[in-house]
Amino acid sequence: MTLRPLPTSPLVQVVPTCPLRPTEVKLRVRVARDDLASGSSNTAVPGKFIHAQPDDLGFISIDCGIPVYSTHQDPVTNILYVSDYGFIGTGENRNISSDYINPSLAKGYFNLRFFPHGPRNCYTLRSLVTGNRYLVRASFYYGNYDGLGKPPIFDVYLGANYWHEVNFDARSVNWMDIIVVSPTDYLQVCLVNKGRGTPFISALELRSLNTTLYPPVNASQSLALISSNRFLLGPTGKSIIRYPSDPHDRIWSTYDAVPNWTEISTTYVIQNNLSGIYDVPSSVIQNAATVNSSRMDFSWDPSDTSVDISSKYFFVFYLAELQNVPRNAVRQFDIIINNKTWNTQPYTPTYLFANYFSGIVDGMSNFRVSLVSTKNATLPPILNAMEMYLVKPITEVATDPGDAKAMMAIQEDFGVLKNWMGDPCTPKAFVWRGLKCSYSAADPSKITALNLSSFGLVGDISPNLKYLKALQYLDLSHNNLSGPIPDFLGQLSLLIFLDLTSNDLSGPIPDSLLQKSKNGSLSIRIGDNANLCGNSTACISGRKKFNGTRLVAIIVPIVASMALFIVLFLLMRPVLKGTTALFTVLFVLLRPVLKGKDESVLLENREFSYRELKHITDNFSQEIGKGGFGPVFLGYLENGNSVAVKVRAESSSQGSKEFLAEAQHLTRIHHKNLVSLIGYCKDINHLALVYEYMPEGDLQGYLRATSTSRPLTWEQRLQIALDAAQGFGLNSHSLGPEISFTHQLFKK
Repeated sequence: MTLRPLPTSPLVQVVPTCPLRPTEVKLRVRVARDDLASGSSNTAVPGKFIHAQPDDLGFISIDCGIPVYSTHQDPVTNILYVSDYGFIGTGENRNISSDYINPSLAKGYFNLRFFPHGPRNCYTLRSLVTGNRYLVRASFYYGNYDGLGKPPIFDVYLGANYWHEVNFDARSVNWMDIIVVSPTDYLQVCLVNKGRGTPFISALELRSLNTTLYPPVNASQSLALISSNRFLLGPTGKSIIRYPSDPHDRIWSTYDAVPNWTEISTTYVIQNNLSGIYDVPSSVIQNAATVNSSRMDFSWDPSDTSVDISSKYFFVFYLAELQNVPRNAVRQFDIIINNKTWNTQPYTPTYLFANYFSGIVDGMSNFRVSLVSTKNATLPPILNAMEMYLVKPITEVATDPGDAKAMMAIQEDFGVLKNWMGDPCTPKAFVWRGLKCSYSAADPSKITALNLSSFGLVGDISPNLKYLKALQYLDLSHNNLSGPIPDFLGQLSLLIFLDLTSNDLSGPIPDSLLQKSKNGSLSIRIGDNANLCGNSTACISGRKKFNGTRLVAIIVPIVASMALFIVLFLLMRPVLKGTTALFTVLFVLLRPVLKGKDESVLLENREFSYRELKHITDNFSQEIGKGGFGPVFLGYLENGNSVAVKVRAESSSQGSKEFLAEAQHLTRIHHKNLVSLIGYCKDINHLALVYEYMPEGDLQGYLRATSTSRPLTWEQRLQIALDAAQGFGLNSHSLGPEISFTHQLFKK
């Protein structure tokens, strides 16, 4: 057993006058929940506090399940409780069954909030101080709100770290506290469904603590109070003490009367030597339990099946002399936990002056506590109060605070629900949809990829994306985003892939993005944005209608382009024989791309192994085309998206250099009418390119009006030529004349 005794008052040794007989008492842990539920307290001071955010006292008080904007004031503590609004965006409100309401039940337990959807639902408590200590309390009263008569069993997390299991009976008001150092300026309390009923919560409270309170609490561990193991000893009633008697609103419960114990008390104020450590209120220490013998023995059973036996516990015992002991009398004893003595010298409590002993002990199924009088003692031992906490190591390293706050702001900007709640990256089982994170044993997780394709996003691109400093991949395609492309995207130093296709963006493409695309450090896709400009001087027309002389001026070069297009098609016809899904057009090779450049840099990490390609294509079972490079196979990625896998044949005249040239080119230019390159394979004996799959057939079929395709009108044919010309023009403006056009794929 590991102990950490911390005696702080003078220890006195005196000569005994008479011995006392030992007596053993079995301590029964049963909290006066009925009195807590009714809000009863031994003291009440008028006061009114608004807790939508921490007030001057540092309180947040949420009555879960009351209507939006409504409040209610506790009649005993005068604390004002507010609704869930602003703290959580999921869940439903429900009243408990009327059969479970009794006159002593506090109003705050008449209702609750339950969460039938999603594995994790989280409250966010904001406007905190990073590094400060806080007490967080979650309360639960099932009250058969769902008519099932069976309370659910679920887990509660504080941020990314497991707090405790909720497993209580239907008619008891239960609560659990945790004391924690806040790693950021917010804390999140999450209810996790583990398949044993729908999670719910009745109340959620946060209380600010002095930074000196509870020294064992730090950035690496917290203290959890389960089953309400914070007790004052002595009183035979069932009242509780909390705010305002305790300024930190800790809940102090009493034990049932035990026949062998005797209560002693005082009305004098107890001087507190604990203000910098535990700040126990005088009203708690004004009562004590004693016995008519030389020993005070009791046992404590954690009775917590959800806690590993190897866990550690933190005990605090509070002692103060409440009687003016005569000069010829001595109260002196040792404090023994499981046969280990905590005090280094015999202990004598000081009159009207509180002190404590505390320590961390190894987990056991049962703890035996003994206060044993020394041979010099003439008076029995006393004990005023005690707390038993479960030590909770901080095992999960949360998401980087900057990234986490940025994602919460992005969620608010875009109105995303999905499973976007709690910590974005941890635990890994609950990572937000669309995110990829980097994980380290010691450092916070960083967000490296954000795929929000087809998320239904509207409005401007969120400015909070600029705070994701580790972002490498960003996909905002197939949404309804509007407005300009922000320049800050070009300032994300690690960004290597950006997909903005199929939105309604407008204005010029920032020079910072064009420069990165030109030098090969960024792959950018911007197709299907009719009002985008190639740069500050050249704009994409977006299928505008023309008339008069302007139409004549444009139609002539378009017809010429169309004629050239058809001629090239006829020249390439032997190569294209048998092609069903892809249509290849050969352009003039302007300048070699790879001269003097490192191949590993050019391919930007989008690499498949040959084994992966075999899995994606079901061992290359479905051939959908064939060209000069080799056969093309249909495949499916892990997310279900279909792809075309173009594999180099042994008979192909295209070597490694040509393969890399095509891959490099396709990673740098993108347009709505150009097939997008998804990745590549460059194993020792295998070369392959992975493209997006065009399921509606090839351009050849539409131009030639085969039986499998409806013929194109001349207006459609003209539009295809115009779109192709716009794609060439955009790439010329964006990437410069040094780009080498090799075999390029077109999509309908």
